[in-house]
Amino acid sequence: MNFAAGIVTGKAGSSMDWGVNTAYKTYKGVEVEPKHMMDMTLIPSIDPIDIGLGSSEKGNAAPSAKPRKKTMTSVYLKFFETAPDGKSRRCKFCGQSYSIATATGNLGRHLANRHPGYDKSGDAAASTATAPQTTVIVKKSQPQGKAHQVDYDHLNWLLIRWLILASLPPSTLEEKWLVNSFRFLNPSIQLWPGDKYKAVFREVFRSMQEDVRLSLEQVSSKLSIILDFWTSYESFFYMSVTCQWIDESWSFREVLLDICHIPYPCGDSEIYHSLEKVLENYNIENKVVSCTHDNSQNAIHACHTLKEKFDGQKAGPFCYIPCAARTLNLIIDDGLRTTKPVISRVREFALQLNECTDFSEDFIQFSMAYREGSWKFPVDTSARWSGSYQMLDIVHKAGKTMEAVVRKNGEKLGDRMILTAAEKTAVSIVHGYLEPFYKTTNNMCTTKMPTIGLILFFMDHISEMITVCRESRHTPEWLKSVAEDMAKKARSYSSQVCNIFTYMTAILDPRIKCELIPENLNSENHLEEARAHFMRNYSTGHFPSVTSGYGAHEMEDGGSVSFAEEIARKKRRGSIVSATDELTQYLSEPPAPMPTDVLEWWKVNSTRYPRLSVMARDFLAVQATSVAPEELFCSKGDEIDKLRFSMPHDSTQAILCIKSWAQDGIKFKYRSTEIDYERLMELAAASVADNNVTSSDKKQK
Repeated sequence: MNFAAGIVTGKAGSSMDWGVNTAYKTYKGVEVEPKHMMDMTLIPSIDPIDIGLGSSEKGNAAPSAKPRKKTMTSVYLKFFETAPDGKSRRCKFCGQSYSIATATGNLGRHLANRHPGYDKSGDAAASTATAPQTTVIVKKSQPQGKAHQVDYDHLNWLLIRWLILASLPPSTLEEKWLVNSFRFLNPSIQLWPGDKYKAVFREVFRSMQEDVRLSLEQVSSKLSIILDFWTSYESFFYMSVTCQWIDESWSFREVLLDICHIPYPCGDSEIYHSLEKVLENYNIENKVVSCTHDNSQNAIHACHTLKEKFDGQKAGPFCYIPCAARTLNLIIDDGLRTTKPVISRVREFALQLNECTDFSEDFIQFSMAYREGSWKFPVDTSARWSGSYQMLDIVHKAGKTMEAVVRKNGEKLGDRMILTAAEKTAVSIVHGYLEPFYKTTNNMCTTKMPTIGLILFFMDHISEMITVCRESRHTPEWLKSVAEDMAKKARSYSSQVCNIFTYMTAILDPRIKCELIPENLNSENHLEEARAHFMRNYSTGHFPSVTSGYGAHEMEDGGSVSFAEEIARKKRRGSIVSATDELTQYLSEPPAPMPTDVLEWWKVNSTRYPRLSVMARDFLAVQATSVAPEELFCSKGDEIDKLRFSMPHDSTQAILCIKSWAQDGIKFKYRSTEIDYERLMELAAASVADNNVTSSDKKQK
């Protein structure tokens, strides 16, 4: 899609008309003399203005009949404030104090060294002192300087970009220190009020959301959605809705649809209505084939209600799927239950290693002496699965090293970090038991596309490991009890996920097919149902019939068919049977190796299976997890949780959605007009360069 591009300009502090042909008009329609873009700067040289840093006092206009030349003393002193006792002066920016008797030249040197740029404002004052002028407060322009001032909406739009990429609320720009910092660069800089930033965010959100909606209209395959939930520091409950599909070039695509505030009491009904509204807004109800949720009961009930609606409308097959990653995380949490107190103590030790270079160097030296492996710092100390397994790894692989470091630095670390023999034994048993779980989660995190088939393959392996632990004569009773709880969660997941829908999705993974599907899912009934679904929905409906198109010119005299035509029709009928049985041919071939790129395989083989490949595009987009595995098992999830938790309610939807869309390559727009940030950055760079040249010329004069 091509959209007209434009750059926003206008008077600072006013709302803008973003029409391309009115780029230099204010919201009220006041004409501003157009200028060439390269002649406009973000931080130009201007006349001195008393900006009242650190003070809320308003300046008063004080025109003088005869302008008095300002001395360097008055220029420097305005950046210092006098203490109440009258004995010292303090810099308004860094807080450095000087005696009241300190020469103004020393104050000027302080500004030049600590705050480059302030001494130049003195030069500007001297050079413009002979011209009549009026002293005003910031956000009020001077009549004589108006021709030289430019629109600071450029700067405000760059700040909006910064807020979005940094996931910061508009209230950030209301911080006094930040405002003063901008005024330090240029006293006449005017930032928009907070309400205007919020209004701009809302408008940008609406414009970009419309682009997302239009792009989804062009998608020809089925869509899969995933739901994620969290609660903010203000106790607001949110749901993110993400859409995923496979495009015609066999690339996996996903886009955030919306972030919804779920109203009180945040139950299944509220979740359902919020989800229904999102699907209606994007007009994709007839395209959605699955929904992956976070395993909560409210989400399950909401998805069930959605399925009942789709079934009533006969919109096609729809299935809701529990999140495998969250299930596996709960299973692992049960496995760690016995050793959690030990893990907490080891984590304290690891934090000390990360913070103190002496401790980490001791650890490395002792590990080399004891031949307990090579270690790199900092180690992962997160409370998630990756960090917890790292703590088990330290005890299991470097137990002697840990004890040696603790004993050497006993005064600082304390003897409480020394583990008993029983604790070390328990950690070693749990470490050995959970090692296959760690390898499984690593594979899930690093796999390019964790399909339903691959995840079911992994979960089946996990169930087998649990069964072996429960049935082994060498397993301690306390671990068997733990394994029993883990097995219950695994069985619950299996009962929810094993159905004809996931069966069809799994066998379309060329690495899995029927050979590697779990036994409780692999059945002749499922295969026949899958074949019937393929024949009914993909065999002829998506493609023109090869039997149509016979004309009168093909007939012999009297309407009889020639002998050659009879043979040709038999061959055509045979080819039709072969084409509609692509599924049988596909399943008859051995599975592809595990390292195979699934989408690349289908891209190459789509000519062999033209009809089956259409079905594969629809079903392979179905996700087995409602969250990226690395966000759940690794420390990356901590950053996301902190961001979501700390975002204020009035900014959550707009900022998080706009940031996600921008990262996906969707153009940043305001009222359907693209904002050319590259051009704005070029203008900013040109402004700095022009100012440097101007300052250099002044010094030479």
